[in-house]
Amino acid sequence: MLVNCVVYQEGKKLAEIQQREIKSYLSRPDCFVWVALRDADAAELALMQEEFDLHELAVEDARHGHQRPKIDEYGDSLFAVLHTVEVVGEELKVGEMDIFVGRNYVLSARQSAERGFADVRTRCEREPELLQHGSGYVLYALMDAIVDRYAPVLDAVEAELEALEEQIFSGKSPRENIEALYYVKQKLMTLKHAVAPLVEASGRLYGGRVPPVCAGLGDYFRDVYDHLFRLNQSIDTSRDTVTTAIQVNLAMITIGETEVTKRLAAYAALVAVPTMIAGIYGMNFEHMPELKWDYGYPLAVALMTGIDVYLFYRFRKAGWL
Repeated sequence: MLVNCVVYQEGKKLAEIQQREIKSYLSRPDCFVWVALRDADAAELALMQEEFDLHELAVEDARHGHQRPKIDEYGDSLFAVLHTVEVVGEELKVGEMDIFVGRNYVLSARQSAERGFADVRTRCEREPELLQHGSGYVLYALMDAIVDRYAPVLDAVEAELEALEEQIFSGKSPRENIEALYYVKQKLMTLKHAVAPLVEASGRLYGGRVPPVCAGLGDYFRDVYDHLFRLNQSIDTSRDTVTTAIQVNLAMITIGETEVTKRLAAYAALVAVPTMIAGIYGMNFEHMPELKWDYGYPLAVALMTGIDVYLFYRFRKAGWL
């Protein structure tokens, strides 16, 4: 679906145009066209390929979707794939933004993304002195918006992780804690897949040889790189925290099982002593001196009770009971 089709001249909005008018404005040296699509089908992409003369490999990637985040260079044009990550309830929804950038055009096509980028267009139109840089600045603005939207998602995941860390020592079911921690780890992996590939890709847009459409915008793309680098580090730190929390939870399970084992061993010892003594006297041998002694039974009972009381005292002192 076509969202916007606007032509700009010298950093200012000139007009909203129809698709059939795109080529006439592309031929003007001082204009560039910015088209936004949402959930475009193969027919719409084919039409845009004809209008902008897009590279067939880039169009094929956009048509198939589910691409790894990347920035490819085709002659004087760029093809960027970025993942959008949104919090929907307790889930993370991943979408995709495909951006075709040429000397005098920008074509953005988002897939499975609920939140649009009208605010990005508004921001660019408020800054005509920056929009004079043309399509390269629009690429920066779109990348910057997508990267900035990662931060609140990461904050939400980190808040969830902090709550789970507090639950580890609250007596909640260890199994539920581990399941929840793995769920958080899965979310962090989703963010990692969106951020990590872009760190290297965005690093090629400033310093040294840069694509022609990005010339003169090194400071802006370096800012995007810095944000991605910090996000990537934060994600790695959170993943390490999840791993540590899982290990602590497993250690607490082991400690709990050890406590149960010690208690069972202590109770078994308390039962074993009277069982042993009673077993000896239950053998009914003829020549056992205590069998005919008047105080034999009370003495055996007292002996069993005394040994059990002593063992109970020792186990309690050792923390086994």
